[in-house]
Amino acid sequence: MKAVFEKTGTLEGLCKTIEATCRQLNPGGLMILAGDANDFSATAMAAMLKKFSIPLFGGIFPQIVFDGKNYEKGCVVVSMQAAPEIICVKNLGDPNAVYEEQLAPFADKWGQPGKSNGETFIVFVDGLSRGISSLIQDMFYCFGLQRNYIGGGAGSLSLQQKPCLITPEGLLQDAAVIARLPLPCGTGVAHGWESISKGLKVTEAEGNILQTLDWRPAFEVYRELVEAHSGLKFSESNFFEIAKSYPFGITRLDTEVIVRDPLMKNASNGLVCVGAIPPGSFVRLLHGRPESLIEAATRTRLLAESSAHGNIVSGNAFIIDCISRALFLGTRIEEELQAAGGKHSLFGALTLGEIANSGQDYLEFFNKTTVIGIFDDEIINNPG
Repeated sequence: MKAVFEKTGTLEGLCKTIEATCRQLNPGGLMILAGDANDFSATAMAAMLKKFSIPLFGGIFPQIVFDGKNYEKGCVVVSMQAAPEIICVKNLGDPNAVYEEQLAPFADKWGQPGKSNGETFIVFVDGLSRGISSLIQDMFYCFGLQRNYIGGGAGSLSLQQKPCLITPEGLLQDAAVIARLPLPCGTGVAHGWESISKGLKVTEAEGNILQTLDWRPAFEVYRELVEAHSGLKFSESNFFEIAKSYPFGITRLDTEVIVRDPLMKNASNGLVCVGAIPPGSFVRLLHGRPESLIEAATRTRLLAESSAHGNIVSGNAFIIDCISRALFLGTRIEEELQAAGGKHSLFGALTLGEIANSGQDYLEFFNKTTVIGIFDDEIINNPG
């Protein structure tokens, strides 16, 4: 993989960068990571994408990362020597959708990867869709764990759902795009959030809606715990400002606690989260310190390096980092990105949820987590 940065955030600038990248590198495919502040028109974006016969995929994210810095505006264009095989999954918000039916033909076609070759699936989803966890589960059933997976949730911090996935079919919403690459990837996952409560039983939940904890409205329980710890008070307008520092953690055996990010309360005093929380599970309230999150970014990189093909220690690193970590860290997000990059040139996106496994661990949709994939390539400057 090789990445270039287009800083204007215009479709004209993006088109020129794609043209220059294709002319200079003759890639097999391109991944496009765009900032939400570009405010691309879905119609105009689709028309621009149709100009190119090369396989294209990607997403529009709250922020993007290039050379270890985060940007609200601009695009990162990533070239791939091998052509990716790209599929789209539709209707992630439909509670009756069966994603296995859409995935099974490709599972039969692709089979299982050879142990020596390795494969990576890059997966981008509409981060505000309700069916993400069901999709991840069906991907696990169809494709198994012998591949590496890395990706995350596209969308806007406005929390208004809109077209955000760059696909061969244009700009889509309420969908997922999956790119299969014949390329191994060393992957690391860590978050740095720490438990500050006892276990709370999830007594009622549906998808990403957490209704009750210990048989009480979830927001009432959450408010009592957070206000007691923080000394702050929730109002009608400050939910996300406070909640960004207080996610939930779902305990899993032999793996990192799975973090769930509360986005807002609903009319019945439930909590709308990024990703599902299974009924009957136990959660704890989490809190973090800037130092613990930055330390986790270092740990993520070290895990990715140790699992990379040939123990790569330089080249590039593809980061999927939760946007709420940037909101929590403020200007110290640069420290986290420096820790995550190390000696690597870092590019990627700040997302609404993160997707990963390491080729052996259970495939999962995370929140407030740092995911890093290590590929053995160099970052180049903008060829335009």
